[in-house]
Amino acid sequence: MEGLIDITEQEFRRISELVYSRFGIHLTDKKKALVRGRLNSLIKDLGFSSFSEYYNALISDKTGESLVPLIDRISTNHTYFFREKDHFDFLEKQILPEVPKDLRLWCAGCATGEEAYTLAMILMEEARRSGNYSLPAILATDISVAALNTASQGIYTSERIVQLPESYRNRYFKFLDKEQYQISGDLKRMILFKRLNLMDAGYPFKRKFHIVFCRNVMIYFDTPTKMELIKKIGKYMEEDGYLFIGHSESLGRDTPGFKYLRPAVYKRITEPGK
Repeated sequence: MEGLIDITEQEFRRISELVYSRFGIHLTDKKKALVRGRLNSLIKDLGFSSFSEYYNALISDKTGESLVPLIDRISTNHTYFFREKDHFDFLEKQILPEVPKDLRLWCAGCATGEEAYTLAMILMEEARRSGNYSLPAILATDISVAALNTASQGIYTSERIVQLPESYRNRYFKFLDKEQYQISGDLKRMILFKRLNLMDAGYPFKRKFHIVFCRNVMIYFDTPTKMELIKKIGKYMEEDGYLFIGHSESLGRDTPGFKYLRPAVYKRITEPGK
């Protein structure tokens, strides 16, 4: 394409290795055109004339701040309300009736917030049915600052919410104009949005979670990175806690510390001898 800064094989390899080492995202050779396209405007805005100049600036920045816009451009934040709906049905009908009232829930890789708000709506509906209005807080984390900003604002186009039941739209969204709706304040107060790199050695959590949604995140990881992530997540889960992953992902039925329940749903268990 005219006007695009081209990327050499060596430049792509260097940036791919940097993204993998810092964020665990495995960029195959098929992603070369994607990387070139998504980073071009950023490189030009920063005043660089080549990917090599940009890469050198990235590794020279000891603060790590220059990596933030990089991962914002590289990461994909495709999501929507009630994505993979059978998970939410299982949560509502099979899990919520049996979990403790001080439920702790982590939505990892929350992207632009639709998944976290879906969980909040389900918990709110359960509270209405049971009469228990001591609602749990939801921790929602992502690596992308841009995605988290969108999630925190909770503003979505009418097209994004059209598939929701009318009762949900009326109860949990405030009409802004003909094109935009905003999540209700009650729902927003249930969620804490925080930036977190899942590749960090440890996470700053003081208590363990009963339910973890980490869906469609590991599709970007190779097998060693995926298994190391699952091991870390397991450390922050309560015994008999539930882990949800994406339907396009799999842990296998013999993953240490987890018992397969149904497609993309696992229970945290203690390994024999531990």
